[in-house]
Amino acid sequence: MLADRIFGWLARSAAIITLLSLFGILASLVVGAWPSISQYGLSFLTNSVWDPVQDEYGGLVMIYGTLATSFIALLIAVPVSFGIALFLTELSPAWLKRPLGTAIELLAAVPSIVYGMWGLMVFGPILARFVQQPLQTLFADLPFLGTLVSGPPVGIGILSAGIILAIMIIPFIASVMRDVFDVTPALLKESAYGLGSTTWEVMWKVVLPYTKTGVIGGIMLGLGRALGETMAVTFVIGNMNQLDSLSLFAAANSITSALANEFAEAGEGLHQASLIYLGLVLFFITFVVLTFSKILLSRLQKSEGSRT
Repeated sequence: MLADRIFGWLARSAAIITLLSLFGILASLVVGAWPSISQYGLSFLTNSVWDPVQDEYGGLVMIYGTLATSFIALLIAVPVSFGIALFLTELSPAWLKRPLGTAIELLAAVPSIVYGMWGLMVFGPILARFVQQPLQTLFADLPFLGTLVSGPPVGIGILSAGIILAIMIIPFIASVMRDVFDVTPALLKESAYGLGSTTWEVMWKVVLPYTKTGVIGGIMLGLGRALGETMAVTFVIGNMNQLDSLSLFAAANSITSALANEFAEAGEGLHQASLIYLGLVLFFITFVVLTFSKILLSRLQKSEGSRT
């Protein structure tokens, strides 16, 4: 039928336009970053010097800040989101499910700049007084842990940015987990309960294997949000283009924060090209994360098929 053909053409055109847009973005980033790529090559990724006055640039500090804050965010957000989804699907009373679920989803609607202002003016001082100072008192004399908690406890830095990012991505991961947990057939869970399984055993051995694709997809969605977040991180990470130590309390910088702070004032030449190079690196990091998630899912499906 003509209508089916038109629908097929439109769907195919949408897919082609998406791919062309992706390649167009990649090509524009490569062209814009080419002066910096030709100047530094891959050494840009390992150089920690970022000095616009001397016209010398390296992206190690920004790359480290982006990866460290995103890792901290996932480390906090994934178990919390799993607990929220578990409570909403298995443990919550019926009268509480809808309002609690709506309240969690509303957190995703809060603008990122509001999170940043709240993190700087409210959360930062609380973190410095009740978390950073006690941790320094406990671990200051230990070799490795002492390094992680060294630095001035002022409430801004990598740890603060990671926690703010975790708060921001929890609604996304928790909502996806709750939705995929809800699609698990009730017969499977009831059979497990009938065999004497606990709630944790039902979730770990029945629900998670059945919904692993959706769970990993939700985690990747949250990671993508964490990698690309700009304003909230800019407020609380400290925006310091130096990597003096591996302390979680130290001020640092991220790719998105550097782009937001410097791109408007960067002149044409190596400075602007280096900032675009940072954008290209972020594009590559996101691509690697998505590719890794696809490979992980395919291996999980193959291992599941081999067991059956």
